[in-house]
Amino acid sequence: MVVAISQNTQRQHRAMSQGWRCALRGLGAALLMAGLTACGGGGTVRPASMDITLLGFNDFHGNLEPPRQAVIAQDAQGKNVAVPAGGAAYMAQVIAERRAASRHVALVTAGDMIGASPIVSSLFLDEPTIEALNLMKVDFAATGNHEYDQGFAELLRMQNGGCEKFTVKEPCQLSKPFKGASFQYLAANTIRDDGKPLFPATGVKFFEQDGLRIGVGFIGMTLRNTPFMVRPSGVKGLTFTSEALTANALIPELRAQGADVIVVLVHEGGAATSALQEDSCKGLSGDIVPILEQLSPEVDVVVSGHTHRSYICDYAKVNAKKPFLLTSAGLYGTLLTEIKLKVDARTRRVSQKSARQNIVQGEAFTSGTATVALQPGFPVYPPDAVVAELVARYKAAAQPLAAATVGRLAGVASRAPQANGESVMGRIIADAMLAATQSAAGGGAQLAFMNSGGVRADLQPADDGSVTYGQLFSVQPFGNTLMVMSLSGEQIRQVLEQQFNSGTNTVDSPRILQVSQGFTYRFDLSQPPDQRVSEMRLNGQLLEPEHSYRVGLQSYLGTGGDNFSLFTQGTVLVGGALDVDALVEYVRAQSQQQPMLLPLQERIARAR
Repeated sequence: MVVAISQNTQRQHRAMSQGWRCALRGLGAALLMAGLTACGGGGTVRPASMDITLLGFNDFHGNLEPPRQAVIAQDAQGKNVAVPAGGAAYMAQVIAERRAASRHVALVTAGDMIGASPIVSSLFLDEPTIEALNLMKVDFAATGNHEYDQGFAELLRMQNGGCEKFTVKEPCQLSKPFKGASFQYLAANTIRDDGKPLFPATGVKFFEQDGLRIGVGFIGMTLRNTPFMVRPSGVKGLTFTSEALTANALIPELRAQGADVIVVLVHEGGAATSALQEDSCKGLSGDIVPILEQLSPEVDVVVSGHTHRSYICDYAKVNAKKPFLLTSAGLYGTLLTEIKLKVDARTRRVSQKSARQNIVQGEAFTSGTATVALQPGFPVYPPDAVVAELVARYKAAAQPLAAATVGRLAGVASRAPQANGESVMGRIIADAMLAATQSAAGGGAQLAFMNSGGVRADLQPADDGSVTYGQLFSVQPFGNTLMVMSLSGEQIRQVLEQQFNSGTNTVDSPRILQVSQGFTYRFDLSQPPDQRVSEMRLNGQLLEPEHSYRVGLQSYLGTGGDNFSLFTQGTVLVGGALDVDALVEYVRAQSQQQPMLLPLQERIARAR
């Protein structure tokens, strides 16, 4: 028997959280003679332990269709092979099979289920992804930074349902009305002005077996830097607090509510060099590490995300005083982490824990001229029929727009950053923004900037060079609006300095802005702060510090996203169209006579 209890009703179960007491009342002698030393429902012997399974994944990003991703794993001969993976219908089937293999199961996610999604989900404000997660029977979900992409009012709609409009896109296009999430979002470190979390901070799921009752408590959080990664206006009025300190403070409350096991769902992560199923923590690095070092050793499991990496880590091998099990399931629904816990009935604490990654293998795919074939050494799953029908319904609604040919490309436009931080796809987007905003009516922009993190996919043409609206939408799925602002030459220089010295933008981890044609500059990371950028030129002419320039960008950057707070000092002159519409029109215009040539020449010079 499994009982899921909301935060509002958990306190009434405290007395039961330590197990059932056996009232013998005259029958005691007979029961003892029968050899029953522990009593539960039906007079059965209470087990010495309980096995509980946690199923977890992260960074799904609305990838309802198979995302054309491969997981690198070792086959039976120890050889690395590429296993095609992903797709909501296949994920649902894997979840169902792993759920059936265990008596006590909780399904949880660690953020970014929605946001930065392909067209089949994003065109419909990610409503189909929420509906798919409902069908998968998710219990609890941490919020990630991308859950806040459309603002927290829209995120509340994702939880509660309804058709109120908070974005430029229309809600409830197919689902009338949209019912919202049947699972509970958790947001322990996302605090409103009134001091309360945006969503419940914690949740508990109780499991019962022959008189033994175990509670698993979940703390859900996004990364503390979320406000620097989303449109500031969308999180206005919210405060994001320390991940570790927030979790630690909630553990006593969870214990009081009957939680014997403590699980943290946090949308922050790292990377490791260990093999897919290896728990050695080899090469573990990233922002998750300082969080773990501050986290209470009472935590049993940390399900993480954000970095799109997969790892299993027995953190006691790193720090014996911090015996967590740390996991992350990569990205786009390609993996499902299966965590096994054994809870001792006497101590009511976890005595054993382990994890493995289940590869969601369902369909082969072709990338360029290479085919990633199904790997017979790994389970191949059929699609879940109900989820497949849901995806097909939304795909059919999006298909006429998604399949429309926009133009032709001379080659693959990659979003992979080059040594100087630029990418071919980033240059194309910046050029498209400039083209859309440089007319007098559009704002008279002279240059344009694009944040590199907003470039979400490569643009790979078909054999005849054609690219579709759906592909362009996958490159820019956020629905930001274009704007033109006035900045002085000195302000532009200061903005460029923020690439290396602003919040999480550092010399070791810079955020390089993509720049439009005609604008060039040089940077030198060996120089001190505020002296790294030089030789800014517009059409060959040095920028004058006091002169005013018109800059095209999208609303995410314009409101200070990605730590570029200096953009908020600019004078906004005009707002414009959607960013994806500008990209569509640019590709169409550039490929009227022949396939559009790729902008391969560097615009940013990096001192070597």
